This record gives sequence, structure tokens and C-alpha cells, in this order.
Amino acid sequence: MTVSDHSPAPTYTAFEGYRILAAGPLADVALAVKRAMDADAAQALLVYQDGSGTQTDLNLSGSDAQVADRYGSPVGAAPVGAAPDGAAPAGAPPESNEISDSPALAPRGRGRPKLGVVAREVTLLPRHWEWLGAQPGGASVALRKLVEQARRDNDAQGRQRQRQEAAYRFMSGMAGNLPGFEEATRALYADDRDRYAQCVAAWPEDVRGYAMRLSWDAPTTPQPQP
Repeated sequence: MTVSDHSPAPTYTAFEGYRILAAGPLADVALAVKRAMDADAAQALLVYQDGSGTQTDLNLSGSDAQVADRYGSPVGAAPVGAAPDGAAPAGAPPESNEISDSPALAPRGRGRPKLGVVAREVTLLPRHWEWLGAQPGGASVALRKLVEQARRDNDAQGRQRQRQEAAYRFMSGMAGNLPGFEEATRALYADDRDRYAQCVAAWPEDVRGYAMRLSWDAPTTPQPQP
């Protein structure tokens, strides 16, 4: 079975000093930075990957067409709808030695559907078994619910940690010398959004807005200021 990666391509934001110069796909951002350099931009030009806060170095040598081609589709990327090397085209029937996991093709048996349940030994204290046995659905259902809840909690904590790290990367490179940086960092890792907003209130608008988006995953897209 082939699993396709439908993750959206990463986007980038370029800053000219403390002002957003361009935002979007890397090819577009790279061209905007190249043109600003050709026009002798008065302030430093820095590019950050949205979502990770990682500063990105660009090779802007050559013509606009060469730069656009360099930072366009990833090398080796297949066109939309094309099959990878060795794979059958979309819509073609599987070969005889392949097993399809499509629900539409798999025969459906009678009775309850298989849940993929695996039986293994679990060692608990008597009071744990007593509590589990009193839950709706019994011990097995209660244990599955507890595991799923723990997974969701861990996923949420992981996403929060990634946002904090991304924001700190950007803040360190762009706002390390701005007032309130240390206090903002403490508020960031304390997950105190209100305090963080107070600490960065005096920062330039574009820097403040971009840092807030990284810190709390705001849905808005950064836009260059006129």
C-alpha cells in the first residue's frame, strides 16, 4: 500500500528590518528578497520558515527565472496525479501479488467488525481492577478510553512545545535586542498569553504579530505592510 503525503508545502516570511517584505511560497519570497537586494535595501533582509521559526539562507545568484526555478517545486517531485516510480497509475487495478486495503474491495463478513484488538497481560492492583470493572463497558473499554485521552494530552503538549520552540527561534534572531525580550520569553514558556502580549506590546507591529502567530498558532496569514 502506498501512502501519499498531502501535507501542505511550507511557507516563508521575509523581513526587511522589522517590516514584513513578503510572505508565501519560498520561490515568491526569494524573488522579493532578490529584488530588494538589487534595489540596495537599506536594512537587513531575513527569511523565516513559518511554523518552525527557522531562519533560512537563500542562494539568489542568477536571473529571476533561475531563482524561481531553484526554489520552485522540490527536485524529483511528481506532478499531481502522477504515480511514483514502480507504482501503478491512479485508477489502475492492483497487480495480482498486491493486497488492497480498500473497504470497497475487501469482502465483508457477518457479525461484529474486527477492531484489531490485541490481547496482552496487564498487571494492576485490586483497587484498580475494581474501579475499571465499575466503569461503563467494563475494564477493556475504560482502559481504551484512558489510553486515547493520554494520547490526546501528549499530542497537545507536543504541539505546544513545538510552537514555543519556533517562537523562541524567531524571537532570538529578530527581537533579542528589543525591550521586554527576557520577560516575553518567560511568559512564552509559562504559556501565559496575556502576559506575553503585554511584554511584546512595544515591539514593531510586524515582529509582534509574527511572534504571536508562532507562539499560539494563530490562523491568520502574515501580510507585507505597504
